[in-house]
Amino acid sequence: MNPKNQANQIKELLEKGVESIYPDKSYLEKLLASGKKLTVYQGFDPTADTLHIGNFVGLIKLKQFQDLGHRVIFLIGDYTAMIGDPDKRIVRKQLTYEQVIKNCKNYQAQASKILNFSGKNPVQLKYNSEWLSKLTFKDTLELLTNFTVQRILERDLFEQRIKSGNPLYLHEFMYPVMQAYDSVAMNVDGEIGGNDQTFNMLAGRDLMAKMKNKEKFVLTIKLLEDPSGKKMGKTEGNMITLNDSPKNMFGKIMSWPDTMIALGFELCTNYSLDKIEEIKKKLQDTKHNPRDLKAKLAKEIITFYHSKAEADKAEQEFNRIFRDKDTPTNMEKVFIMNIEYDLPELMASAQLVPSKSEAKRLIEQGGVTLNDKKITDWKKKVKPADNTVLKIGKRKFARLIIK
Repeated sequence: MNPKNQANQIKELLEKGVESIYPDKSYLEKLLASGKKLTVYQGFDPTADTLHIGNFVGLIKLKQFQDLGHRVIFLIGDYTAMIGDPDKRIVRKQLTYEQVIKNCKNYQAQASKILNFSGKNPVQLKYNSEWLSKLTFKDTLELLTNFTVQRILERDLFEQRIKSGNPLYLHEFMYPVMQAYDSVAMNVDGEIGGNDQTFNMLAGRDLMAKMKNKEKFVLTIKLLEDPSGKKMGKTEGNMITLNDSPKNMFGKIMSWPDTMIALGFELCTNYSLDKIEEIKKKLQDTKHNPRDLKAKLAKEIITFYHSKAEADKAEQEFNRIFRDKDTPTNMEKVFIMNIEYDLPELMASAQLVPSKSEAKRLIEQGGVTLNDKKITDWKKKVKPADNTVLKIGKRKFARLIIK
């Protein structure tokens, strides 16, 4: 590799989307420049049946390591997922092993859109049940002698749970211990993860020093967050999944606030640091419409995961609906009788909304139209004509067809 190109790749790896590096940036920079082949991993707990756009960030960072010739491990936390990384509010509902395995069946296929699992330097796929399930109670007790209650309680979410008066269970204390042991079992040189995983990753760093007498670097990456600080992820319920169609991806990204545009380019695209600076300058310049930059971001992300053709098609469809005030070319068809309907009942029974109460709320808020005529009284019965277009919210359409 050309030394200048390698230096640029290392700079991007160390700075783009990076929150912190432990022990420090200079340590990892020297390690990367030394020519040593490193082993680095990130863990993904299958608590849902799909990866999401927040996982883009880690996958892209892993790809940077892979492109520099390092050994990359894509770790599926099938064992840790049965506990679930503790939440700061309430105890997570525990999953069965069968549920976990079902959830992760498509993870490798989704990750392979970014990572290479074959070829000269393939990413390794591992499951942490390979070693965690083999620990005896004696092994576990010995492992726990490396941790103190005071150290575990330093994790801010445990402190918040205690202050709120919500129960904190002993099995939840085991999560950072289990994640820490992953590093030891795989004998890695480093771990990457979101900055919300800093405590767990540093616990693994401490354990590596005690059990392997080895320095482990930790690289934390920024989270894809909205202005309120909510991350785009499974827990917050606002994620864009990798199962989403290009059309849905485009619409969801266009709903992001303008303040997320630069962050989106930094975390979810292959844009260089220089190009991201250009985006930031354009956002400060009134000559540039943030909407156009957001559309560019949506197309970049969809091209990355799907294709340029799909991205172009999604943009055209979005513009047809929202800019040109048209209806989508392909809509869900709902077959109805030529009779009067209770609209909330119709919407719920056709599974266009999760419940009648949700339908009533949307109607009262002016979010439901029949052929562009707003419906505001959910109590009033309606008799839709054949081929009536029912619009719910900003993005959901259905064509009502009399059978």
